[in-house]
Amino acid sequence: MGLGPRSPHKVGRRFPAGGKRGRGAKGSGRPLPGSKRQPWPPPDRRSEPPPDLHPHLSPEALGYFRRALSALKEAPETGEERDLMVHNIMKEVETQALALSTNRTGSEMLQELLGFSPLKPLCRVWAALRSNLRTVACHRCGVHVLQSALLQLPRLLGSAAEEEEEQEGEDGKDGPTETLEELVLELAAEVCDDFLFYCGDTHGSFVVRTLLQVLGGTILESERARPRGSQSSEAQKAPARECKPADFEVPETFLNRLQDLTSSFLKDIAVFITDKISSFCLQVALQVLHHKLPQFCAYLCNAVIGYLSTRSSSVDGSPLLLFLRDQTSSRLLEQVLLVLEPPRLQSLFEEHLQGQLQTLAAHPIANFPLQRLLDAVTTPELLFPMFEELSPVLEAVLAQGHPGVVIALVGACRRVGAYQAKVLQLLLEAFHCAEPSSRQVACVPLFATLMAYEVYYGLMEEEGAVPAEHQVEMAAARALGDVTVLGSLLLQHLLHFSAPGLVLRSLGALTGPQLLVLAQSPAGSHVLDAILTSPSVTRKQRRRVLQNLKGQYVALACSRHGSRVLDAIWSGAALGARKEIAAELGEQNQELIRDPFGHHVARNVALTTFLKRREAWEQQQGAVAKRRRALNSILED
Repeated sequence: MGLGPRSPHKVGRRFPAGGKRGRGAKGSGRPLPGSKRQPWPPPDRRSEPPPDLHPHLSPEALGYFRRALSALKEAPETGEERDLMVHNIMKEVETQALALSTNRTGSEMLQELLGFSPLKPLCRVWAALRSNLRTVACHRCGVHVLQSALLQLPRLLGSAAEEEEEQEGEDGKDGPTETLEELVLELAAEVCDDFLFYCGDTHGSFVVRTLLQVLGGTILESERARPRGSQSSEAQKAPARECKPADFEVPETFLNRLQDLTSSFLKDIAVFITDKISSFCLQVALQVLHHKLPQFCAYLCNAVIGYLSTRSSSVDGSPLLLFLRDQTSSRLLEQVLLVLEPPRLQSLFEEHLQGQLQTLAAHPIANFPLQRLLDAVTTPELLFPMFEELSPVLEAVLAQGHPGVVIALVGACRRVGAYQAKVLQLLLEAFHCAEPSSRQVACVPLFATLMAYEVYYGLMEEEGAVPAEHQVEMAAARALGDVTVLGSLLLQHLLHFSAPGLVLRSLGALTGPQLLVLAQSPAGSHVLDAILTSPSVTRKQRRRVLQNLKGQYVALACSRHGSRVLDAIWSGAALGARKEIAAELGEQNQELIRDPFGHHVARNVALTTFLKRREAWEQQQGAVAKRRRALNSILED
């Protein structure tokens, strides 16, 4: 599909989904790792010492720790018995810390045990590994043990840890002389002394990244969202979408050491820009510094941009354009764009990128840093030239398989509050539903599936022919297509525009079964969330869309994602609407109770009380509504 007049080849082609990242992701445009030899580390540097240097963990010891961990999980969460059990297990861990760390099964169990460990036992285990720090840090299993130990700091630092230390003071003869703070600083010093080695090592770089976060008192979302044996069961059950960067208090010595490590990046800035493994460490450093030491973050960003700007000039402009097309350096530049302050971002755009956005949008790699640039836009002054440059080629960008650029531009319009009506009109034109105007009511299925009108409805139109009017019966008879993640994001942005009326009318035109498919979709369910939460959607508009779900509540309740949508609808529903939902669900009470998702909805609705004691149910729901109104009035004040 492309720009220009309609043509037969345009009709039979859909917009490629695009937007995937990672190792060889389809449509990512990033070549597979290994296609180019990385300059670092040198061939003689090995990630892991020879196997015979690692102590052997006997099957008996492995069995003991497996049984001990199982017993610890089943023990009460508090009490002397549990404390004694943890103390005894960690004493055994201390004697075999290195063997456990370098054994695949043993390291996984040790990670979990560290999550249960109090302050002193953890310090003793850490001290036991101290003489083999490089061995553990550069071992494929040991590195995760060190990461898990570092990630216990938010739990153990502070007043609670100090109280525990005082209580265990009499046990000092068993403990190391070093405090937890001293052990972390010792690790940081070891890493700082051979910084280039650890950052360039496949496994050691993970330790550096986690150490940077701990020193900065900021555990990044990507780290918290990754399941880890050392996390508590509650943390593992928490969905990734709830994870946010977690800040915690750290000693001043940690921030000083973080500054030292930051200086180490500057000594070999070329390596950290061009080497894939080392670059990850610099990316994490930028995120941490952006949270805790923004002035150092700006200094580091300027160093990166300054270095790249002095390289050989690109044929078509700034040297920076060459690095935006490179698989490794483009990822670093993505992070730089996200943490730059608005004035510096404006000057970077004007000096290096203005006039090149269409070229970047079409490139299989450079389109990703362009998306991050759009994500970072917060001012109309920066959005205006970018919008003017990209708006003529939205359809071409979609046809090239880079819808992420379009979604990022729409997100910038939402965030800044400018060009919203214009970008919506451009989207209608790109999806071929702007003219005739009757087609506009079909925009939601097209946006959700990222398909042009002719492709979605299977029409064949001759070149130059007048576009056919929208057929309501045809649209109602067609099942909703597969909702894409990027299509869902596009609709969420549009629903948060100041005037989402057109999108809401299109949603209201969906039949009940079509709206049900949208609500049951993993990606589409978030479109319903946007309807319920967007401040631009009035209560009347919301009710007009959601009324099409009448008759679909049981199917909604018995779906993994639909049940969550129904819970959200229930939370915001008035008493009259709640009666309608409960009455419809009550007709299939037994089916709901047997369903793994439906029985949770039945409990949330208090369906048994509704069916057997209607008066009591109404009083209960009335009291809930009153409390909600009171809370809303407090929040508004």
